[in-house]
Amino acid sequence: MIISKITRQKELNDRYNIFTVKQGKDVYAFSVDETVLIKYQLRKGMELDSLLLNEIQYTDEIRKGYHMAVRYLAKVKRTEMEVRKHLSAKMENDSFVSEVMAKLKDMKFIDDEDYAFSYVRTQRNTTTKGPETIKRELKEKGVPMELIERAMEEFAYEDQIQSAQKIMVKFLAGNKKDSKKVLMQKLEQTLVRKGYTTAIIQEIKRMPEVFEMDSDELETIRIHGEKALRKFAKFTGYEFTQKMKQFLYRKGFSMDLIEQYLDEIDNEM
Repeated sequence: MIISKITRQKELNDRYNIFTVKQGKDVYAFSVDETVLIKYQLRKGMELDSLLLNEIQYTDEIRKGYHMAVRYLAKVKRTEMEVRKHLSAKMENDSFVSEVMAKLKDMKFIDDEDYAFSYVRTQRNTTTKGPETIKRELKEKGVPMELIERAMEEFAYEDQIQSAQKIMVKFLAGNKKDSKKVLMQKLEQTLVRKGYTTAIIQEIKRMPEVFEMDSDELETIRIHGEKALRKFAKFTGYEFTQKMKQFLYRKGFSMDLIEQYLDEIDNEM
């Protein structure tokens, strides 16, 4: 193969089209990156044997994969698994992918350890995600568990308590119509979904804000009691009392509080 012409591509200024002559006409043969063009000193009239041509095309594929990966990494950090999956979807040869990955790691464009530490710090500072959720997300991104455990040291136990406490305060502020028992069940479910451990949840349930709920629970049972009074207005005596107890107990109120409320409405009547 003898190169008859070299032209710069219009859309990609760093790539060049290589032509050869067939039947007296210039015919497109392949394209290369500018770096490859310079490395192999490609020029008009140069003869390429099959061995050199394969080497040039192999080098160019690696170069294309490298540029592809750099563009993928330009906006946000990625893990090794994420970059490998991205390249594998676009490059046919796995050996090309491995070669590009090795180059990216050598140049520190991919570093799962740095990614894991950075990810944990970001989640700790900008979200209320619990430790188990952060671990799961890192695992899904392909970060080895050993690195995950080391990175989680950035999320101290005290920080986890503070983050969970924020969730608790916001949750209690927006849920004032349920009994304490129901609220605690819902709060626990919320914290579990967020990724907090049993130890953290137990700490939260011992917070002063939780104990302060006791003083508000009589007011809460009055709200539910008013609904029950309307619902069971047609009943009297023992049947009325049992209906009220069953209704309020299902709402999560303790029997002592129910008895206190029933004594209150009995006195009013």
